[in-house]
Amino acid sequence: MSQTSRAPGVTARACTILEQSGIMVNPYFRDLQNGTMPLDAFRRTQEQFFFAVTFFPRPMAALVGRIPDPKQRLDVLHNLVEEHGEFQEQCFHHNTFQQFLCTIDGKPDRLDDLIIWPEVRAFNSVLTTACVLDDLEVGVACMGVIEQAFASISALIGKAVVDRGWVSSEKLVHYKLHAEIDERHAEEFFAVVETGWQNGTRRYFVEQGLELGTYIFDRLYRDLNAAGSTRKPKYHSQPHETRGDELVMRCG
Repeated sequence: MSQTSRAPGVTARACTILEQSGIMVNPYFRDLQNGTMPLDAFRRTQEQFFFAVTFFPRPMAALVGRIPDPKQRLDVLHNLVEEHGEFQEQCFHHNTFQQFLCTIDGKPDRLDDLIIWPEVRAFNSVLTTACVLDDLEVGVACMGVIEQAFASISALIGKAVVDRGWVSSEKLVHYKLHAEIDERHAEEFFAVVETGWQNGTRRYFVEQGLELGTYIFDRLYRDLNAAGSTRKPKYHSQPHETRGDELVMRCG
């Protein structure tokens, strides 16, 4: 944690909660690193994780509208803009993750027809509830601690797929970026709730958000690990025809 952190109290507490949770030794990451998880299982789970990636900016956008201080609103708004590639469509995280799927022989052109697993929908639904219906600090802290965790998780996954020879380091996308930027993203969330944490008036709600985000993110990876070894992809329709005005990610 940097000495110049804008949210030293919340960041320190988030790091403690993440460490105590054991999320970095989650079975998903253990199996990925030790060679137990085969490529086809990893690919299936990453195709499902796409639906968490592309959904994540939506509860974030809801939070922007709920923050009363316009200066604090800018922190989360900047995060939201980066999720959308600084207004460059090819850099949307929605699209960079599809590029990552291409590098592991995924099928991004069929994602629209892929049935979302309930484990992923549950994760997205909890985020929606936390950011739209719960106390503001719960939603902000929940999103922030997920960003904090994802920085380390991205570095771990990126290293694992390169070490296992699935992706060359030169072609590694998405995870390389998030390993670099997500601690800053976390701080942008945490800065919004730091005052309430420091003076104690909203500490309970911040703590609740940190605990909730840690729990649901750890749970998502545990559930993906359990399902990925046995569950096969299912599609709810035939591949749709591509219109000229659609941006469709294809692996070339």
